[in-house]
Amino acid sequence: MSLRKLAVSVAMLVAFAGAPVRAETPGISESEIKVGATFPFSGPASPLSNTGKGLIAYVHSVNDRGGVNGRKINLITYDDAYTPPKAVEQTRKLIESDEVAFLFSPLGTPGIGATIKYVTAKKVPHLFVVSGVTKFTNFNEFPLTTTGLPSYNTEGKIYAKYIAQTAPDAKIAILYQNDDLGRDFVAAFKETLKADFDKKVVTSAYEVTEPTIESHVVTLKASGAQAFLVAGTPKFAAQAIKKASEIGWTPLTIVNYVSSSVSATIVPAGADKAVGVVVATITKDPNDKKWADDPGMKWYRAHFEKYLPGADIGDNNYLFGTQQGQILEQVLKQCGDDLSRENIVKQARNIKGLVLPTLMPGITINTGPGNSMAYTQLQLQRWTGSSWEQFGGVLSADTN
Repeated sequence: MSLRKLAVSVAMLVAFAGAPVRAETPGISESEIKVGATFPFSGPASPLSNTGKGLIAYVHSVNDRGGVNGRKINLITYDDAYTPPKAVEQTRKLIESDEVAFLFSPLGTPGIGATIKYVTAKKVPHLFVVSGVTKFTNFNEFPLTTTGLPSYNTEGKIYAKYIAQTAPDAKIAILYQNDDLGRDFVAAFKETLKADFDKKVVTSAYEVTEPTIESHVVTLKASGAQAFLVAGTPKFAAQAIKKASEIGWTPLTIVNYVSSSVSATIVPAGADKAVGVVVATITKDPNDKKWADDPGMKWYRAHFEKYLPGADIGDNNYLFGTQQGQILEQVLKQCGDDLSRENIVKQARNIKGLVLPTLMPGITINTGPGNSMAYTQLQLQRWTGSSWEQFGGVLSADTN
């Protein structure tokens, strides 16, 4: 039995050796490219799944234009409910049953953390995953992975330095999601504040299964903190902002980029209750009048009307998903007719000076041998009650 298997394997190797590249890559044919992703279409982080819907809509627009290099993109997406077991199940399905060429833009730190070693072992490209967890950017451990968010370490250090400059004597409260997402922010504050961390910072961790985090906010207020960082997902960031206002706690409040959507976080919290909230961003706000005549935002509004009719254009998750789609298109364009998995990864790590129409001025996408992140720059902004007001210059990973 083993000799027969060996003979079959050798025969397959001989056959593949002379075959065109597209024949050896799963999910690639003359007419299509199969791509897979998982999103939390249900569960506690479901607002984030609008990133997936934005990506799906952009892929439809690409296919309407004839696809990329003559091939349509067959994007297969599944719901993982933001739970690791479901993410494992659905990721296995994409790779082993659907036989996708690669994974692109799976969203959610818990699910990515549960599947990344499996995906690596299967030698499947794992591109621009929607998580900023620092360990996912480790080339040596995860050579097939690139990330679609600025690292939480970079973002956290920017916030720590901003607080230190703005309120140097402030006690800092950190409410964080009890997984790699939240822990990366805490680690960034430790790295920045060093010996002062234990004296200045009080933390409280929450689980995504908790229905509300209001009790955590009450406890953190009791600590006397004058600065407050929320590192989590939109549902909980909105609860935190709203509860702090209700109990009369008015610290310098910062929320992480993942929770910066006006529609998913600010509106549920109450636009008036969020006045003064600070966040670092990479994207323009579609509803902000300052971008009314901006060519990039004019394009986005037209695209949105055609491919996401009836959806809320103020939800930044749709916009981010659209940008993910543009990155996917760029990678495939660069691949040309060489759609080997090796070249797909190579091109994902060879994006130079890509400017997308909805990015903040001065922010560009550059990947390379020393950087697997789509974004290494961020722009600070403050909520005025009706819009985001940018301040300071563009900050980069190199300077933070």
